[in-house]
Amino acid sequence: MTTVEEMFAGMKKIADEEGYRFNPDREELDDILQGLWDNEHRYGYPSCPCRIASGELAKDMDFICPCNYRDADVEEYGCCLCVLYVSDDWETRKHDPIPERRPQEYYEKGYPSIMEQKGAGGKEMAQVYRCTVCGYLCARDEPPDLCPVCRAKKERFEEFEMTG
Repeated sequence: MTTVEEMFAGMKKIADEEGYRFNPDREELDDILQGLWDNEHRYGYPSCPCRIASGELAKDMDFICPCNYRDADVEEYGCCLCVLYVSDDWETRKHDPIPERRPQEYYEKGYPSIMEQKGAGGKEMAQVYRCTVCGYLCARDEPPDLCPVCRAKKERFEEFEMTG
């Protein structure tokens, strides 16, 4: 069984490769990492500690750390919702509250509920991508740099067409 420190060492290596920094406040960082570690051992996957996980991997795939919302949050607000990942200028920025980007529908129906065909029901959805290594699905403008489940690189994702 891995320790929190071992989990963080693995995360830090990946974050360094992607150009991300972690919260510089060690006490806050330790609390967030403990939450991730607890969720990993409670549910079997490292769900973001700032959101309530369902305990079903398929319903929570969009907020397996690093979550689908991290990049946009860090770019716009200087940090992700749980303040694990921060921008280079984080310490000098004004810290506005970060709104929840995860739609309420995902909490009510789970992440797979959004995997509707583009334009179905009058909604325009982001493209759905599938990791060809582990099958992870995400609805985003582009695939993540690394799969949050198996760590496969962006090139290992393919466009995925939903069928009704």
